[in-house]
Amino acid sequence: MLKTILIVSLLAAAGCSKSNPPAPAEAPRQNTFYVSPSGNDAAAGTLQAPLKGINTALAKALPGDTVIVRAGNYYEKVFFPKAGRLEKMITLKAYAGERPVIDGTGLTVAGKEALVTIRNASYVQIEGFDICNLKSSTPWANVNGIVADAGSSNIIIRRNRIYNIEHNVAPGDGRSGHGIEIIGNTEVPMKNILVEENEIHDCNTGYSENLTINGYVDGFIIRKNTIYNAENIGIDAAGGYAANPVAAYNYARNGLISENTLYNIDMSTGPVGPVHGHGAIAIYVDGARKITVERNRIYDCDRGIGIVSENDAYPTSDCIVRNNIVTGSYRTGIYLGGYLGYTSGGTRNCYVVNNTLVTNNRERGAFGEIEGELRLTEQCFDNVIRNNLVVAGPDDLFLHKYTNTGSGNVIDNNLYFSASPSGWIWNTTNGTPFMDFNAWKAASGVDAGSIAGSDPLLTEDFRIPANSPAKQAGYVLPADVIGTLDFSGQPRIQNNKVSIGAHQ
Repeated sequence: MLKTILIVSLLAAAGCSKSNPPAPAEAPRQNTFYVSPSGNDAAAGTLQAPLKGINTALAKALPGDTVIVRAGNYYEKVFFPKAGRLEKMITLKAYAGERPVIDGTGLTVAGKEALVTIRNASYVQIEGFDICNLKSSTPWANVNGIVADAGSSNIIIRRNRIYNIEHNVAPGDGRSGHGIEIIGNTEVPMKNILVEENEIHDCNTGYSENLTINGYVDGFIIRKNTIYNAENIGIDAAGGYAANPVAAYNYARNGLISENTLYNIDMSTGPVGPVHGHGAIAIYVDGARKITVERNRIYDCDRGIGIVSENDAYPTSDCIVRNNIVTGSYRTGIYLGGYLGYTSGGTRNCYVVNNTLVTNNRERGAFGEIEGELRLTEQCFDNVIRNNLVVAGPDDLFLHKYTNTGSGNVIDNNLYFSASPSGWIWNTTNGTPFMDFNAWKAASGVDAGSIAGSDPLLTEDFRIPANSPAKQAGYVLPADVIGTLDFSGQPRIQNNKVSIGAHQ
């Protein structure tokens, strides 16, 4: 009898009795929600009974859940209403082998809006969509493909195509927008931002950019994206533009811009062009710090790469530009310094090393000058320009330093070659170039270890053969400066030697 009483007591303590059997285990909750244009928002969201709206599915998703979208057009502005968490991201992605379209056709834009918004929502991912056709002709609107802001971190934006994002007004009416904008506008930094393998093209962004990282963004990777047919800047890491109200937070930092391809970045294709000419820059670091720009391919753009500052209080500093190939720009290949007579921020403590520049400067600059394959304007301090392979075209300059501001710059171990007469200009905007290499070295005090006049024997893909004078002729810098891989992914330093240019 005592044994029976003890067993009954134990069952009661566990919430069980003969008259109250154990509750059945709950069925596992649904972790994947499917969306289809033929779906129904009252449906279960399974593959066989999909939902109709992307936002409806995201409202149901919890950390660790996935929303899978079938092919078709979705005429809605998508918003991530919740955050994921560590190792439990909320993922929005295309159904395997299909290409859903988040389509702005017919949608209005009031103020600043985007087709996809990630706001105060960390640990989220969007992958595999066409994001397109958001257009406005309203003055001072701001039209965007994807915007992430408000302290969102641990974000992945991958393999999307973004196009026809258009603010179709005159420049004086605030023509502005972005394909993708990452903006750190709170006291909480945005961290671990990955934007990769996206395609951005044919966007009318006016005075803004196609892919922007601005404000308090601390730690990002922008890699393997393709950007083309743009009327303004391709990729911009920025500081000093009131993105964040706290001055110390108001610049992007600790980022990598790598393995991107940019072409036809051409300001003359939009209404800003008549004002500024070919003034756009394919990859632009403007007032940001500790950014590495490496292994990018840029061709047929207004300008190639700029590590420049438009703001007095935000010099571009501690950046590295390495192992890039820039060809066929309307103006300069690589550009350092502040705007002439306009800003005093300038460029400080940066490296421009092992880049290949070929026949840029197809037209004259804003002052009637040749900007130069390498261009230094105002307030360049303590920068290093080494191991660059520079092939000039007709009516070109190898290097052009515009003013006598700045100091402490090291320019050496470069290779300069041209099949037509080309030279160098030192400390003047439109002065007479030095056409003799020895006269240039004597006047400038730089390039003592550089090579001039020797054909690097570049191949069609800008490699150097074994008998090139650039082969293993560079100055060996530390790996954290020069990189571990050359443009094509081969070891950058071999047998303790480094070649001049982007290829080893």
